[in-house]
Amino acid sequence: MVTTQNQLRNNEKGVVKFNRSGEKATIISLVLNVALFGIKLWAGIISNSVALIADAWHTLSDSISSVAVYIGLRVSAQPADKKHPYGHGRAEIISAVVVGVLLAVIGFNFLLESIMRLRGRIEVHYGTVAIVVTIISIVVKEAMAQYSMIIGKRTRSKALIADGWHHRSDAISSVVILAGIFLGRKIWWIDGTLGLAVSLMLFYTTYVILRDAVSVLLGEGIDSAMKKEIKKISREITDYDMHPHHFHAHQYGSHTELTFHVFLPAEMTLKEAHDIASRYEDAVFEKYGMETTIHIEPDKRKSDM
Repeated sequence: MVTTQNQLRNNEKGVVKFNRSGEKATIISLVLNVALFGIKLWAGIISNSVALIADAWHTLSDSISSVAVYIGLRVSAQPADKKHPYGHGRAEIISAVVVGVLLAVIGFNFLLESIMRLRGRIEVHYGTVAIVVTIISIVVKEAMAQYSMIIGKRTRSKALIADGWHHRSDAISSVVILAGIFLGRKIWWIDGTLGLAVSLMLFYTTYVILRDAVSVLLGEGIDSAMKKEIKKISREITDYDMHPHHFHAHQYGSHTELTFHVFLPAEMTLKEAHDIASRYEDAVFEKYGMETTIHIEPDKRKSDM
C-alpha cells in the first residue's frame, strides 16, 4: 500500500509547534513597555501634560496587548480536538481584535481629556526631562515595531503584526509630541491639540488592525494569481482537463484549508480518481503548504453540449 504525503500529514494532525519566536517577541515587548510606561508617566506628571500621560498609557496598553498576543499564541498552538478539528489557529486573530478594541477605548478616553484641556485653556511648560524621555520612546518603540513585524511576517502571525502596528503608533505619537514640545513654549493650546492627534492615531491604528483581523474571520478567498497557478498544477498531474473550480479557502491562523472541485471521466474507476486527487493535493501542499480537499465530479461537459 502506497502512503501519500496527505496520509502522512493526517497521521501527524494535532501536532502543533509553538511559535517560539513570537513568544520571545511578546516577552521582550512586555518588559520594555512596562519600563517605558513608568518613565513616560513620570515625565507626564512632572510636566502636567495630558499628551505625555496619554502617550504613557498608550505604551501600557502595548503591554496589555502583548499579554493578549502571548495568550493567543499559546492557545493557537494547542492541537486539534473533537470540538475544534481544524485546530485553534484563529485564537491569534481573536487576540488581534482584542488589541484593536483596547486601542479604541484608550483613544476615546484621551480624546475626551484633550477636549477638556482645550476648553479649560490649560497651558503646559515642558522641560528637558520630557524631551529626553520622548526621544528614548521614539527609538525604542520603532525598534520594537520592526522586530514584531519581521517575526510576524516570518511566522505568518497576524497578532504579532498587529502588535507591531501598536508599537509603531506609539512611536509616531511620540514624534508628534516631540514636535509639540518645542512649540509649546509659544502656543498654549499645543498640549490639548497633541492629545487629540494621539487619539486620532490610535483610532486609525484600530481601524487597520480590526480591518485585517475581521476580514480573515469573515473568510477570504485565494487571489487570482494563486488560483491560476493551482489550475496550472492540474495539467502537471494528468493530461485530462480537470477544470478546477469552486475554490474556497478557510484560514486558521497560519494554517489554511483549501477546497475545490474538479471534473474527471465518469467511467474512471474510484481508485484511479482517488490517486489523481491525492497527487493533486500533495502538489498543492508542496507549493503552498495548504491542506487541500478535492471534490470530484463526473464530467458531463461533452454530453451536455
